[in-house]
Amino acid sequence: MIKELDNVVLTVDLPQYGLAAGDIGTVVMIHPKNEGYEVEFMTLDGETLAVTSLVAAQVRPISHKEIAHVRLVAA
Repeated sequence: MIKELDNVVLTVDLPQYGLAAGDIGTVVMIHPKNEGYEVEFMTLDGETLAVTSLVAAQVRPISHKEIAHVRLVAA
């Protein structure tokens, strides 16, 4: 179960924010009945790229034995 302040993995591309499936964000709010989440996506140096509402199917918990990967954000 995803909780507030958990890191989650984006499961879809969100080109309007320059985000891609696999990007990691932080849950900052849970919508009623766990129907969705407000998720903040940031660069590694702390710049917020987006805070957006996502339905539950658009994110998933981080799994055991996964490793983060670095990529440049589209301009």
